[in-house]
Amino acid sequence: MAAGRIILTCGEPAGVGPELAPLALASGVGFAWMGDPRHLPAGTAFTEIAAPGDPVPVDHLPVLRHDFAAPAVPGRPDPANAAGVIAVIARAVDLVMRGQAAGLCTLPISKQALKNGAGFAFPGHTEYLAHLAGAHLETGVPVAMMLASTTVTPPCRVVPATIHIPLQDVPAALTEAVLEQAIRITHAALIRDFGIAAPRLAVAGLNPHAGEGGTMGRQDTDLIAPLLARLRAEGLDLTGPLPADTMFHAPARARYDAAVCAYHDQALIPIKTLDFDGGVNVTLGLPFIRTSPDHGTAFDIAGTGRANPASTIAALRMARDMAAARA
Repeated sequence: MAAGRIILTCGEPAGVGPELAPLALASGVGFAWMGDPRHLPAGTAFTEIAAPGDPVPVDHLPVLRHDFAAPAVPGRPDPANAAGVIAVIARAVDLVMRGQAAGLCTLPISKQALKNGAGFAFPGHTEYLAHLAGAHLETGVPVAMMLASTTVTPPCRVVPATIHIPLQDVPAALTEAVLEQAIRITHAALIRDFGIAAPRLAVAGLNPHAGEGGTMGRQDTDLIAPLLARLRAEGLDLTGPLPADTMFHAPARARYDAAVCAYHDQALIPIKTLDFDGGVNVTLGLPFIRTSPDHGTAFDIAGTGRANPASTIAALRMARDMAAARA
């Protein structure tokens, strides 16, 4: 079991993460939660363990204890706990990189709370995990963010080529190199992590109607189309650039395994509409498995008992399945 468990990081302790951890036992996935036991809901049955694979009683939450500076008040992030949130992520990555766990599932963080409390310099989890992996490998680790559905058929898998930047900056940021990297990472991950031997990728255009022959922008004709032609010549199965407004109904999704999109909302709006509770955030390109529920800290309902574990359960199951595919 030592290498078979997933590590579930605590995320922001003032959010819904502490409530989701014991509820996630319903996933049937072997995992160990890393965080401060004081932050768990009252009455949680847990057992502290020294290593991810240590045995625990049935129905107990395995806890890799990590003490924080302060207790947690639901809905009110404490700057004193920001450093603890960051340290948990780094510690979990270290364990996974050393082969002591099968993968990583991260509960939501508050980037604003981490910036205010600990000067967190990364736009989000994805970029920080790439940094940590690169530090271990002493080399750069190109990554991409995928959002993958678990409850809709055909599945919806989307990868934004540009992520956390203002919309006005997207045209300049969407370079040939950036888009090519997203396509190649997605193609490789579908083979390695999802067991799809010959991935089919659909690539969205940047402009409405994919530029409509250049009348609504030249990027689709001048940048995206030539890139896709070059990659097709290498043997990649690519369609596009496609109008984004007709890519995500069921018959369209049946024609591809993942969609590479130009920017954040172009990718995330369809999947959050189609599978809000079952969507999973996956970081592609890392040397380890990383998934996360596709929602935030939900400060507004933290501590009320209304947290929905569906996305966390889906993320744990996807991490288990991806680890099996890599094995």
